[in-house]
Amino acid sequence: MTEEKKQALPILEMKGVSKAFGGVQALDDVSLQVFEGDVLGIIGPNGSGKTTIVNSITGFIRPSSGQIFFRGREITGKKPHRIADMGVTRTFQVMRPYYSLPAFKNLVISLCSPRARRTGGWRGGGRLGDRKTVAIDILEEIGFERDSHIPFKITSTLPTGYLKRLELARCLSLKPEIIICDEVFSGLSMSEIASMVPLIQRLQDDGITIVMIEHRLRELFQVANRVMVLNFGSKLIEGTPDQVMADERVKEAYFGSEKVEEVMTYA
Repeated sequence: MTEEKKQALPILEMKGVSKAFGGVQALDDVSLQVFEGDVLGIIGPNGSGKTTIVNSITGFIRPSSGQIFFRGREITGKKPHRIADMGVTRTFQVMRPYYSLPAFKNLVISLCSPRARRTGGWRGGGRLGDRKTVAIDILEEIGFERDSHIPFKITSTLPTGYLKRLELARCLSLKPEIIICDEVFSGLSMSEIASMVPLIQRLQDDGITIVMIEHRLRELFQVANRVMVLNFGSKLIEGTPDQVMADERVKEAYFGSEKVEEVMTYA
């Protein structure tokens, strides 16, 4: 961590968060700090607690113990819409759009939200009077072809690549400070993933802090400046991608030596 970040306050912080589901300890005393402008990757085997972290931060579940803060304000246990209204948004691994509506109308709905009205919508600019235009602008920004029929297609007819982008677009319509991406690369073709990486980089350049839950490590390491590894609900290690992948505990608990060598060719 740089000296500058040591002095800065984290935009998002978890302190000793635990969550049990019956006899299963999904999270065990997990702490993390996310600083403004970070792209933090969270990785780990299936069942290690990654999605439980996302659900705890965004209010879909309440931790058994511990605290979560956004810009110094405690958000532990707040309702999801309250947390989103503060500027903390998320995508879903299993997408949750309004399937019966045209794609652009998914965004028109969120552009009517209190946060969108209060902040002036995507990139400000006072264009909120024409929400359809703003919705198409956002969709174009994340890879929909503006002059095609795709933004107007019924959402249930869209392929996975567009549905993943629509998830991001719905976040952007709220002018977020943080986007938490839950496996945004999963289910995509290699060409779709290749086009998604620069999109994530562009969102960071726009000043959005990003937390990524991801299994596609080679692509994640192209954008993440820090990585946290979870194993059995506990934090195993946190550091740069190189530091994480060189750790013997990660090799033993998660990848196996051959997999580590394969992933480390990402550079």
